[in-house]
Amino acid sequence: MLLKSYKSTFLQELSSLYDEKEIESFFYIVLESFHNKKRIDLALNPAMEMDAVQLLRWESVLADLKTEKPIQYILGETEFYGLPFLVNENTLIPRPETEELVEWIISDNNIQHPTSNIQLLDIGTGSGCIAISLAKNLPNAQVAAIDVSEKALATAHKNAEINKVDVNFINVDILKVDELSELPFCHTERGRSANFQLPTSIDIIVSNPPYVRNLEKEEIKPNVLEYEPHLALFVEDNDALLFYRKIAELAKKNLSENGKLYFEINQYLGKETVELLEEMGFKNIVLKKDIYGNDRMISCKLNSETEH
Repeated sequence: MLLKSYKSTFLQELSSLYDEKEIESFFYIVLESFHNKKRIDLALNPAMEMDAVQLLRWESVLADLKTEKPIQYILGETEFYGLPFLVNENTLIPRPETEELVEWIISDNNIQHPTSNIQLLDIGTGSGCIAISLAKNLPNAQVAAIDVSEKALATAHKNAEINKVDVNFINVDILKVDELSELPFCHTERGRSANFQLPTSIDIIVSNPPYVRNLEKEEIKPNVLEYEPHLALFVEDNDALLFYRKIAELAKKNLSENGKLYFEINQYLGKETVELLEEMGFKNIVLKKDIYGNDRMISCKLNSETEH
């Protein structure tokens, strides 16, 4: 069957659930995943065909998309910051806004720590997208990552191997941690296990913790609400900044003299998050918007040095 002809069927079958632009995006994601071809390849070769086995795979994807299952979970993979990542129902799907957070950290590091070795900790790593992207792009960083979910960390381990970086992972509930430097990390160095102790002084702590309040569930699309892990998404309405407070408390004990804390935040709670950090003694607090104009990221320090 001609792929170009099947595209028309694909668009028609999904038209009641998604807009045309999104359906086209799905089509070309699958085209690249199944056939290693891009949009331009199909345009240049409209006679491109698929066999019966390939057609069955496409039909399976189509059936899953009709249930509003995310395309990333259907294919079991996605791209983040130009790198390949495995994803599944145990991990959140990495989003463009989080790429902006990674870019911010890399940019700041290249100004503040261009050559010196640094210690970096990602709290609530999920698929490992933040930690791994930073390890890949900051060769001067020793990177560690925490998550409460063993299954998420199993995926993160695989992603570290796929991207050929060394990240130290630990399975722990951050809300039950009193001192970061006491955590024994299990380090898998491309198949070789070794003990690793997180240093007392950490230069960068980053977290994209759960921050969606239950009252905001009505804004969440079914493909997120019904498939992505609620453990990594939601917090109680009466204590929406629970994780930010706890992580900031730990950061006060373990950040290095010029260390920085970075958060991805709830777009509706930018002011409240800034106020929390101010009350806890943090300085140089920068609230940054994402590409959509929403308050999405915060950085801060414990001292009051002038920001670049």
